[in-house]
Amino acid sequence: MVKVELATMKPKESAIITGISAEASLEQRLLALGFRAGRKITMLRSSPFNGPLHVRVGTTEVMLRRRDAKSIQLIQISEVPK
Repeated sequence: MVKVELATMKPKESAIITGISAEASLEQRLLALGFRAGRKITMLRSSPFNGPLHVRVGTTEVMLRRRDAKSIQLIQISEVPK
């Protein structure tokens, strides 16, 4: 399994969250939204010009700032179907 950054994932790619390394307030907000170690995260859309990322964690869809996405550690589990 390969470590990957959320901001570099393509639509339909999935990964498993391995941890969050952020200041306490951001970490609490991400945990409240369902970003927990062991959960599957799927990239839905990536906005151009460093805009937000649209991801799905479990059954919840979230828009996430790129700078916040850098706090989430992932390992990739699937690739875009060809």
